[in-house]
Amino acid sequence: MVTANGGLNQQRVAVCNAVAVARLLNATLVLPKFMFSSVWRDVSQFGDIYQEEHFINYLKPDIRIVKELPKELQSLDLDAIDSVVTDEDIMKEAKPSYYRKNILPLLLKNRVLHFLGFGNRLAFDPVPSQLQRLRCRCNFYALQFVPKIQEGGALILQRIRQNSSYAGPLDNYLLGPHAKKMVKGKRGHSVKGPKYLALHLRFEIDMVAHSLCNFGGGEEERKELEAYRQIHFPALTRLEKNDKLPTPDELRTEGLCPLTPEEAVLMLAALGFNRKTHIFLAGAQIYGGPSRLASLTSLYPHLVTKENLLSPSELEPFKNFSSQLAALDFIGCTASSAFAMTDSGSQLSALASGFRMYYGGGQMATIRPNKRRLADIFLKNSTIEWKVFEQRVRKAVRQTKQVHRRPTARSIYRHPRCKECMCLLE
Repeated sequence: MVTANGGLNQQRVAVCNAVAVARLLNATLVLPKFMFSSVWRDVSQFGDIYQEEHFINYLKPDIRIVKELPKELQSLDLDAIDSVVTDEDIMKEAKPSYYRKNILPLLLKNRVLHFLGFGNRLAFDPVPSQLQRLRCRCNFYALQFVPKIQEGGALILQRIRQNSSYAGPLDNYLLGPHAKKMVKGKRGHSVKGPKYLALHLRFEIDMVAHSLCNFGGGEEERKELEAYRQIHFPALTRLEKNDKLPTPDELRTEGLCPLTPEEAVLMLAALGFNRKTHIFLAGAQIYGGPSRLASLTSLYPHLVTKENLLSPSELEPFKNFSSQLAALDFIGCTASSAFAMTDSGSQLSALASGFRMYYGGGQMATIRPNKRRLADIFLKNSTIEWKVFEQRVRKAVRQTKQVHRRPTARSIYRHPRCKECMCLLE
């Protein structure tokens, strides 16, 4: 059993890792559950987001999946028999050998184990190629959104593409049968549709507070973020008090602070995105509210969000379900003509860029800025000419554009370009 923590995208990674571990231990997997988070406050479970039957049937050749524990095991007190395994019990990115040595004996003894949390608890190397392949099968094929989310995503793409007959390379996977409905009845099939840029502006309060950076809000901002950390990140608060942590200026110099909306505007403008650019803005509530987005909305009047593109009645089924809303953002980002992220450490950005690499045939541009280089440009070049600024930003972004084979120990979800995951075509 696994109860995955985090938001939608962290849970997706946990599910695929759990599938691989079940195969490794020759165990039956109970349909995963999702842990309620005080940050995300979403009660959605697996079947509210992903198609259960497709998940079970697609992976049937690899592992056995059941919807609940067998009756003879349901009465067991898992805590009493030490069958609950938390993230504190397993090192981060544990190797398969760890599971064979420490977890398998527990499973054989107690017949059932419950992984609680399971955030990044399986290494990417060294892992047998069959397990890597299974991770890819899970991520890129087995996890398909439920019809409600597919329909909402189809409406978003249809409207941002201005009702054209264009069908993107990821539409069939992301939208299922709703991809065909988008072009049904329209004359011909457009090879090139209206282009739009998706921007994942990772600037929600949880990210801002966790970063320990300053964002120009003075003492009021410092107190607000400190109070948020005390409630949601108590371990970080203890570190602040007991250890000497880097200063906000040091963090920014090292590129460890999320890009602000203002910095995102400068980056996009320097890359040549002008006022005519259609932008889909992904993300939850931006810290600082509409005033913080003023520079972005004033320079890019064609900026829209899922809240703009869907009517109140169309949004109603997703209201108060942050993971389901995040799934709509995932569709909008993954299917875009170009995708820009402001924090490459975010799971949504990592998964979306991985999908674009896997299904995009090398034709789907992804902008992954080097925040350390950008920080140096923003901090030290406040008086340079715009042309010089443009050149430096473009150079900083160009250096991250090359698509290489997956580096050792790097995420196969972000970097699927490897022999275990993708076929090499001439």
